Amino acid sequence: MTPVPLGDKTIGANEPVYIIAEIGGNFQNLDDGRRLVDLAADAGCDAVKLQTFRAETITSKIAMFEMENTGVMSQYDHFSKYELDLESHAAMFAYAEEKGLFAFSTPSHQTDVDALEEIGVGAHKIGSDDAVNIPLLKHVARTGKPVLLSTGMCTISEAERALDAILEEGNDNVALFHCTTNYPCPPESVNLAAMLTMQRHFEVPVGYSDHTLGIDTCYAAAVLGARVLEFHFTHDKTADGPDHMLSKEPGETRALVEKVRALPTLMGDGVKRPMPTEMNTRRNNRKSLVLTADVTEGDKITPTNVDIKRPGYGISCEHYFNVLGKTASRDLKADEPLMWEDVL
Repeated sequence: MTPVPLGDKTIGANEPVYIIAEIGGNFQNLDDGRRLVDLAADAGCDAVKLQTFRAETITSKIAMFEMENTGVMSQYDHFSKYELDLESHAAMFAYAEEKGLFAFSTPSHQTDVDALEEIGVGAHKIGSDDAVNIPLLKHVARTGKPVLLSTGMCTISEAERALDAILEEGNDNVALFHCTTNYPCPPESVNLAAMLTMQRHFEVPVGYSDHTLGIDTCYAAAVLGARVLEFHFTHDKTADGPDHMLSKEPGETRALVEKVRALPTLMGDGVKRPMPTEMNTRRNNRKSLVLTADVTEGDKITPTNVDIKRPGYGISCEHYFNVLGKTASRDLKADEPLMWEDVL
């Protein structure tokens, strides 16, 4: 797995889960955008992501939205309302950097890529809507910048062709997202097992881009090994705009970040062994061979004078059948745990 650098951090197998707050589409002026950056930084996110589009190049005037979060509406009208000019992009990127966050964007057309390159963007995200847009993928790949690719609506073969299109341009700084393109996404459509399939199939970091309500799905993805998480982020789910309802608010984002950051401690090193904190419990609560009657030197150890009881510092109960028939090496009292030196 080739690690993917994003700012001063890295997406990779041995790195902390990288957490991206998607704020594009959830603000219409710089003051509101900066507020979202502040909240994302306070919640512990690593990055914020914008959306870069122009209505004229992303959609025709006859295309319609028909989703739960939008209702039936003109795509052209929506994108016209939420266009963000290049100067505002640059200001948002600079402000995020001041707050210690990496900032980048999702271009929707080759001209968007060129505009972002003009202001020095550090990476490009490709949305699921463009996952099979080979010309755009190749154009982005040729920038040499890291590429984060969402694979919502994709088959595994489509995801493979998309990745190949990027790699063919000599750019191997790629991470993939499993994603389900519903807004919001119902639990039965999440299919996190597909993320595991992608992890086995591709030799690049694989993460999860979320459209579900709440934080449980993102946490489950992190537990399953997602190397990067992305989700919509808002100050208020009830605010005006279609993405707010499926976004995560600051409080739940902080809770998610804290849970994800605790995962390495919970996961440990993978070696199955008694933990140091268990050793006292192991000594006291495991079971040993314990005499149930007084035994004289030379007597046989039999089921009539030995049983399996706590504590665990005598001969382990796993050796019960090996000890039966042995003779006592000295006089022994009832209720004593047998030691190996007590039998011949």
